[in-house]
Amino acid sequence: MSSKWNIKEDFTKKHTISLKSSKYNIFKKVAITTLLVTTIGVSNAFANSTSADTFEKIYHIYVGDTYLGPVSNEEAVTQIIETKEQEAKGIYKDYVLDGSSNVTLIPEQVFSYETDDATTLSKLKEQMIVEAESYALQIDGKPVVYLKDQADYEETMRLLKLQYVTEEELQNYEANASLETLPALKAYESRIKEIKIAEAISGEKTQVNPTQILTPEKAVAFLKTGSIEKQLYAVQSGDVLGTIANSHNLTTAQILELNPGLTEDSLLQIGQKINVTVEKPLVNVQIVKEKATVVEIPFEKIVEEDDTMFKGETVVKQEGSNGKKEVSYLISQQNGTVVEKTLTKETVVSEPVNSVKVVGTKVISSRGTGNFAWPTVGGYISSKQGSRWGSYHRGIDIARPSNYNIKASDNGVVTAAGWDGTYGQRIIINHNNGYETVYAHLSKIDVNVGQVVQQGSVIGIMGSTGHSTGTHLHFEVHKNGALVNPLSYLD
Repeated sequence: MSSKWNIKEDFTKKHTISLKSSKYNIFKKVAITTLLVTTIGVSNAFANSTSADTFEKIYHIYVGDTYLGPVSNEEAVTQIIETKEQEAKGIYKDYVLDGSSNVTLIPEQVFSYETDDATTLSKLKEQMIVEAESYALQIDGKPVVYLKDQADYEETMRLLKLQYVTEEELQNYEANASLETLPALKAYESRIKEIKIAEAISGEKTQVNPTQILTPEKAVAFLKTGSIEKQLYAVQSGDVLGTIANSHNLTTAQILELNPGLTEDSLLQIGQKINVTVEKPLVNVQIVKEKATVVEIPFEKIVEEDDTMFKGETVVKQEGSNGKKEVSYLISQQNGTVVEKTLTKETVVSEPVNSVKVVGTKVISSRGTGNFAWPTVGGYISSKQGSRWGSYHRGIDIARPSNYNIKASDNGVVTAAGWDGTYGQRIIINHNNGYETVYAHLSKIDVNVGQVVQQGSVIGIMGSTGHSTGTHLHFEVHKNGALVNPLSYLD
């Protein structure tokens, strides 16, 4: 028996057959015949003197590649398989199930041999799995997702593409696939030129535990992230987005991308669920999109100088306008992220028209430049123009300068220099370009009426004369006789 068992054991490692009693077809490999002949040959001496009735048939049971042991009753095995199938059909109603697909019986004629049927059949009940017909989605020849059938496989591939393109874009792409030449794109149009998956994807019929079969939607989620379910984190006391991101090997930007409702300023609540799924795509969807658009060609701003015009005067010689050009791009994306953008065509529709502005450069000391300089040596604005203390403050007050020198804000001619009621010691300069400036509360005046002054020249000393609460300069600007805000003109 031992020598015959060794022969059998070695054989079953390499050659197995599936046997089904009654409803199960019997598939025998030629090699099994060789086994039986060999087995009989080993015991030929006994056969000459022993009746054939002394031989017994036993059945060696395998589940997958696992040997469970021998049994004497094939019908008992059949009954277990049928019972398991019926139980599974009650759960998995939409699948084509087969309980014997991973069970193998190897018959053997032996002399008297005691089998422990109860133990072996108990192992069979525990270990056998009723498998369902399925369609394996394979990446580089290795199955990674199991689907119900080929239709679900094709739907999975369609939904995977729809993660990165719209339904309309996909339909147009499929319709264009049959065209030899695509029509030219019009401005602001776009279309998908290519959709492919970087990895080698294939499908194959197989049988698998039905618990492993996914819907197309869950299969897409798994292919995109490497995980069927999202990993959620419950916010703890003291958590902030940065610490949550670090503890899950993510950046704050990735956390925000995974959780569209969150911002960097969001107030986290204890117990709040945060998606921290680290996405590791199993497939990479590559898309090439063709896009046509119209972009503006900006005009240039040209400044021409004219020494016959006074400094500060400007004339617009020509208004500018942008041009336009039609451009086409090829945009390459991987999993929705742009990885390359290539300009393929550029056509100018209209040329830009440059703007031309003429500025005066002529400077005379009695005429202002139009640019007003700060009238003190440093200092700060202690009071702005506007309503104050129940009346209207006509200018700005400047206090605490580095020294008390008061300077002409621009070139001009002194038209007033002396006492003026609440202003105290006051100077008025006419800049001969429509502007006048007023300097009040001075302690000393260093210019006379009619005197020509240059921008930045000292005209007096800061003081607190007239109606004043302390040493400061009251400064006003008038344009064409109307009071204006000095802060709109001072450099």
